[in-house]
Amino acid sequence: MNGILKKLLTLIVLPVAIVGLVYVIVDSIMQPVEFNKQKDYRESVAVQRLKDIRTLQVAFKGVNNRFSPTVDSLIDFYNTGNMAVVMQVGSTDDSLAVAHTSAIKKANKKITSEDLYKMYQAGDKNLVFSIEHKIPVKDTLFKDRDDFNAADLKYIPFSDGELVQMESIIKQVSGVPVPLFEARMPYKLLLKGLDNQLRINLDAERRAQNRFEGLQVGSISAPNNNAGNWE
Repeated sequence: MNGILKKLLTLIVLPVAIVGLVYVIVDSIMQPVEFNKQKDYRESVAVQRLKDIRTLQVAFKGVNNRFSPTVDSLIDFYNTGNMAVVMQVGSTDDSLAVAHTSAIKKANKKITSEDLYKMYQAGDKNLVFSIEHKIPVKDTLFKDRDDFNAADLKYIPFSDGELVQMESIIKQVSGVPVPLFEARMPYKLLLKGLDNQLRINLDAERRAQNRFEGLQVGSISAPNNNAGNWE
């Protein structure tokens, strides 16, 4: 009887043990695969947000000759600020228009681009000049982006409301003052909720490569043309 029971237990327990072992093996393989899949997706969202921050920073610097130290001031700049846009009227390849415009300037040496623009609006289309207009930032940047929401820029995606880490300075480079900024999203926050050990391993790998453990755009250490560390 004991022999029969032993055989029955073997027939039952062994397949269960094999199934359990297979599950553990498959799970150990799939965990990194799923982690990397989620990591890639989250990075794609974060990279777009950092690119948007960079776009606004460049526009902010164009107006203020420095970068913004906070995302809040960037958001305010987007919602209420203005930026200069140069409009070209006429073509420099049009010799008749060039000659006509030159004659007007020669006759009136104090004439401005604003004066020429008034003449253009009044009906003189045979003019060549450029004029700078101040227009709202929000009417210029991200106009065709249905997914853009300025208020979201301050948050690290998937982090439950953690804030983007940002700094700006003016650094002396070869005796010249150079505005610099950087914005960071650490993996510890961007990958919140994913396998923590795999995230720790990723951070360790980045440190070994002397790279920031996360995503970063710009640098306050040295000019890098506002590059992102994913580029």
